[in-house]
Amino acid sequence: MTLHDDAVLVLKGYEDQTDLRQQYLDHLAAHPDGMWKACTAGHLTASALVVDPERGRVLLTLHRKLKMWLQMGGHCESGDVSVADAALREATEESGIEGLTLLPGGPVRLDRHPIPAPCHWHLDVQYAALAPPGAVEAISDESDDLRWFGYDEVATVADESVVRLVKRVRAAL
Repeated sequence: MTLHDDAVLVLKGYEDQTDLRQQYLDHLAAHPDGMWKACTAGHLTASALVVDPERGRVLLTLHRKLKMWLQMGGHCESGDVSVADAALREATEESGIEGLTLLPGGPVRLDRHPIPAPCHWHLDVQYAALAPPGAVEAISDESDDLRWFGYDEVATVADESVVRLVKRVRAAL
């Protein structure tokens, strides 16, 4: 199975956000390279909101290029065996936390958002990553800052897409 096939299976099994899920499937059907950054018509990305449910908080990164507080995430790479694997890899790299585990049940949300040229769209498959007890974060080269925020604090620093993700993750916990 290829990473592209895995993405189609994940999206076909995703019962919520029906219209957006169909847009993802249509995109992948129309663009054989739709998984990869090189696809300028748009491409899938994988992200994970790092959560510490015991302390009621999430870890956000101040993205170096976008200057926005976001969940961890990025592009799928050829070594990723699944979209979930890409999300977990990105969360681990960007948070510096070893031992993250994805919340069972697959992605928690889909989010389609415009990005600067040369590409036009990110089709983000969003997961939740659970931090192990005593997790210590370490800032990566992709971030200007890395910080834990209480669930209710997120709306004061992040955009609506991150707020929706936090809400969905809290409902899934």
